Amino acid sequence: MDSYLIFLAPPPVKVETISNKEFSENVCVDSIHSGRRTSHIPLWQSFKKSPNIVGYCLALSSAILLYGYDLVIVGTVAAMPQFQLVFGQELNGKYIIPSMWLSLWNVSSCIGLMFGSILGGYYQDRRGRRITLAIGSFLSTIAVAICYISDLPDGIGSRRGVFFVGKFFQGICIGILLCVTQTYMSEVLPVALRGPVIAFYPIFTLLGQLVGSIVVYTSLKHTGAQSYRICFASQWPFSAVPFVLAAFLPESPTWLLRTGRTEKALKAQKKLDNDHIDSQAVIDELQASISAEDEESATHTYADCFKGVNMRRTMVVAFANMIPQMFGLQLLANASYFMQIVGMGSSNSLIFLILGIGLGLISNVISLWALNVFGRRLLILLTLGIVMVLWFAIGIAGIFKGTVTIWYTAVSMMAIAMVSGFGSWPASHVVAAEASSLQLRAKSQGIGWFTSGVGTAVFAIILPYIYNSDQGNLRAKTGFVMAGFAAVAVVGAWLAIPEMKGRTPMEIDRMFSLRLRTRAFKSWQSDVTLRSETEDTHLPANS
Repeated sequence: MDSYLIFLAPPPVKVETISNKEFSENVCVDSIHSGRRTSHIPLWQSFKKSPNIVGYCLALSSAILLYGYDLVIVGTVAAMPQFQLVFGQELNGKYIIPSMWLSLWNVSSCIGLMFGSILGGYYQDRRGRRITLAIGSFLSTIAVAICYISDLPDGIGSRRGVFFVGKFFQGICIGILLCVTQTYMSEVLPVALRGPVIAFYPIFTLLGQLVGSIVVYTSLKHTGAQSYRICFASQWPFSAVPFVLAAFLPESPTWLLRTGRTEKALKAQKKLDNDHIDSQAVIDELQASISAEDEESATHTYADCFKGVNMRRTMVVAFANMIPQMFGLQLLANASYFMQIVGMGSSNSLIFLILGIGLGLISNVISLWALNVFGRRLLILLTLGIVMVLWFAIGIAGIFKGTVTIWYTAVSMMAIAMVSGFGSWPASHVVAAEASSLQLRAKSQGIGWFTSGVGTAVFAIILPYIYNSDQGNLRAKTGFVMAGFAAVAVVGAWLAIPEMKGRTPMEIDRMFSLRLRTRAFKSWQSDVTLRSETEDTHLPANS
């Protein structure tokens, strides 16, 4: 029960002695001292200092491209006239996708992602990150093939059902890939790069959406089944890249240490590091943190994620993974179809979707700098507040009819993509990666992506029934609904999400174990931190 009362606890003292039982003091001092120094290195210098790690993480982001493509493919392909003719039904003289099937297709990937994330969290702890990445990638190619042949059955119900199965299976594969990717990145990245590189998630998600949207737009000129089959076939390269990468990617040193393979862990760390980096010191720091966590818990099961201090950490991970859905990511991913419901033509709706994704990409790139300057908590709160106002304004515009409402809604949705891409979207992924302990990281990420899948599934089911013309027919007034969810996200972020910018894993462990109030994380300092800072002030001027 005390985990739930954490926000009501009295303010703790800001200086806390770390006992020898919990940490090896010398390693702890060195790691925090090093973390403090590297967290203040300019972003570009941090990239130059760790080119191998950045390169591997960039390559690993190919799995995120697949997620972004899949996220947009149903809503965008559903806006294609030829796809509507084969899979849809006629209503008032035009073909549309029935709300039930649009919801089922959207939710199929989400449900699959839920199962895949839990499976990926379990399997990668048993067999390692690399083999899990390869398996998820290989299975994804099969899922794409199922979608590709989904129009072959004669009956329209059968066609819709096969497409559902393909999207569900693809969701499982993507859940595995995303869980492995976020776990691996959070384990190998140094403090200074943790925020910016994990912010690749929304960048590559948007890139995947952009590629998908452009492919769909260029496919409009084709006639017959070829128009939408090209869109499905273009997923195969994204599915294959992680499989090839798994052959070259060094295994996670954290996982190797946890399984008692110290020499292999050092070898893997040396592949990740440059020659001028002391890989042995990095391994010593990881080992100290893992040993400290082992003293608190001898087991590392999914159940342990909900015990003691880990309960709060798991809740932070889960809530952070829900933020993208609460600011409207699902509706933004289906913006092309949504704008057609509002009243825009199919060609213009695709153009606006592509423009919105492009603007979102620009803001995502800027967020790489902003995350290190402003921190995670401030960006989340500020941008969620702005998004809430923008959605509310769209709802007001929806009360009126005419061309102005259509274009105002389109422009406002592009603004929402930009604002979210600058703050709440990338910051939520960073928070989810930072909040979990090293020992439970794989399983915590599995739970986080499972929660994300639940949220995506719920929104995928309810949104078409809210805005589609054959059901709720709210159209642009859907903005009122999304403004309400954004408001809930603002309150939840204020209460639950702490500031962890520039903190080492040991510091984060300590702050959670002390049960600090959420707003106390930013200013907290241990005596080890104070001592390392004092030593800095006594260093010679040329040191």
